[in-house]
Amino acid sequence: MLELTKAEEQVMQILWKMEEGFVNDVLDYFPDPKPAYNTVSTIIRILEKKGFVSHKSFGKTHQYFPLVSKKDYTNNYFKRVMKNYFSDSYKALASFLANDENVSLQELEEMKKQMEEEINKQKSGDE
Repeated sequence: MLELTKAEEQVMQILWKMEEGFVNDVLDYFPDPKPAYNTVSTIIRILEKKGFVSHKSFGKTHQYFPLVSKKDYTNNYFKRVMKNYFSDSYKALASFLANDENVSLQELEEMKKQMEEEINKQKSGDE
């Protein structure tokens, strides 16, 4: 799966929320100052060429919708991050998060609890 530019990802985030929409609908989701209509239209056409978006025609206008789900893109993106920054090591990721000053003690406790729940779930499934 191809990686998206920042602008392409911003448009995809909107389309994932909307599920389908016209260029003007996408523009409505942007904060002020909004990009030009032609800019958003061009980005959507690029996303179509990349296979992320398709459209339904209504005369001269098009209603766009995502072909790639947010979950699928997120999974693929996360795999790239894991490979490129953590050598495919979840242990390295956990160590990074544990040592990050921006992660609060409460968040670390919540992560620990979720991991313990998953460990217990997997252990009980193995028996």
